[in-house]
Amino acid sequence: MEQLINYITSKISLSPEAKDYIYSISKKRIVEKGAVLICEGQKVNKIFFVTEGCLSSYCTDEVGREHTLQFAIKNWWISDYIAIYNNERSQLTVESLKKSQVIEFSTQGLEDLLIKFPEFEVFQRNNLERHLVSLQKRILNQLQLSASERYDVFVQQYPDIESFTPNYHIASYLGITQESLSRIRFDRGKK
Repeated sequence: MEQLINYITSKISLSPEAKDYIYSISKKRIVEKGAVLICEGQKVNKIFFVTEGCLSSYCTDEVGREHTLQFAIKNWWISDYIAIYNNERSQLTVESLKKSQVIEFSTQGLEDLLIKFPEFEVFQRNNLERHLVSLQKRILNQLQLSASERYDVFVQQYPDIESFTPNYHIASYLGITQESLSRIRFDRGKK
């Protein structure tokens, strides 16, 4: 929990009361590799902050193919925000790709935090801006970069993720087949 408080206080000032409230509405969890935190089709009322490890969110299409939307590593937040903000059932599954440590919040707890401690709104807005920028960069990369260039960006953004993430998650995140991912890696090995 200290890691979360340190992360927040590196961005904004928090009163002791706000810190105590954050402790009261959050729960530290250790999640094993393969643990599912959100299932496609369920009602979503949780948001997770990753302090260690890696989570991913993905959807499954009508033929059973998984499409990875996000990887959440240290100091990233993850949930199905469409389900939360549109009051819909989840379209995503959130899964732990390796043994991870997360801090779990209820969406209601975070809403109450924003009401009771308005200074937290700046932090929340910054998180949403960071998330939006990340998604827009990803969309632009998908539209403008070759598969090889997208792979290079991915490796820079997530330097050690390949050691524990299944190839199909990486390939689907990049919008390529596993065979294309293997070719790109092989070409990199030749240089």
